[in-house]
Amino acid sequence: QVQLVESGGGLVQAGGSLRLSCAASGIIFSIKTMAWYRQAPGEQREVIARITSGYTRMYADSVKGRFTISRDNAKNTVFLQMNSLKPEDTAVYYCNTRYQDTDYWGQGTQVTVSS
Repeated sequence: QVQLVESGGGLVQAGGSLRLSCAASGIIFSIKTMAWYRQAPGEQREVIARITSGYTRMYADSVKGRFTISRDNAKNTVFLQMNSLKPEDTAVYYCNTRYQDTDYWGQGTQVTVSS
């Protein structure tokens, strides 16, 4: 079955950096589009970055220029490098992929940015 396992969240001061990782199994990783979403308290889950199998990247305006999504197909892992973090980046971050018309999610990792 498809499994996504995130890691790398934590508490950081504003202006700091974190790198999230998401290890995938149960899919042919190299052909899949992978995405990162986040959900802040009381807010809807929103997509913030996506990378296709051809390495085309998409970013939400709120993170453009600060976050970078990348992938390592040899390790079945997608990364999210987050720089210049702001308190409004505080949220639970989720890894996502779509397989056979079904969305799959990791368990989420908490990112907290203090001012």
